[in-house]
Amino acid sequence: MKLGRKIRLAAYYCFARHLPATNHPWSIGHRLRTRQIRCFVCKGLFKYAGKNIDIERGVCFGDGSQVEVGDNSIIEVNFKVLGPAMFKIGKNVMIGPEVIFITINHRFNRLDIPMKAQGHFEPKPITIGDDVWIGARAILLPGVIIGKGAIVGAGAVVTKDVPEYTIVGGNPARVVKSRSPQPSN
Repeated sequence: MKLGRKIRLAAYYCFARHLPATNHPWSIGHRLRTRQIRCFVCKGLFKYAGKNIDIERGVCFGDGSQVEVGDNSIIEVNFKVLGPAMFKIGKNVMIGPEVIFITINHRFNRLDIPMKAQGHFEPKPITIGDDVWIGARAILLPGVIIGKGAIVGAGAVVTKDVPEYTIVGGNPARVVKSRSPQPSN
């Protein structure tokens, strides 16, 4: 890893990550500055960072080298990635507070040794389409793809791909309804 990248990572995890959230009362007068500082540092870390992105307080994304965030997208407070940070977020995406992306899972197929000693499956990236809303405390498991215009309800555990313009919720997440317009007769 290059020195400049190491300095940016240190700047993010030691300083920028801990700045107040943009809706925090202390930051009302400084809202733009705290947001600009975090975004400036993240743009130097991410594989791709679009225009007008908002990375809020407490977000953890590993080293950011395999992270893509599209224009006008927001990642709310305390978002976390468990496993290698391999994800792509489209444009105009809203990711609620305390959402977790899990990109790797433990092996468990052998019964002769403890699961802890079996290692992990290969990591799988998570892909989020454009104009998606992921509610607070949702959990997305390895390799899931959230289609364009979908909504993931708060607290949902997404184990499978979500089709475009679909609303899902629950544990495991199930289709609640479609956002697609119904054909007129």
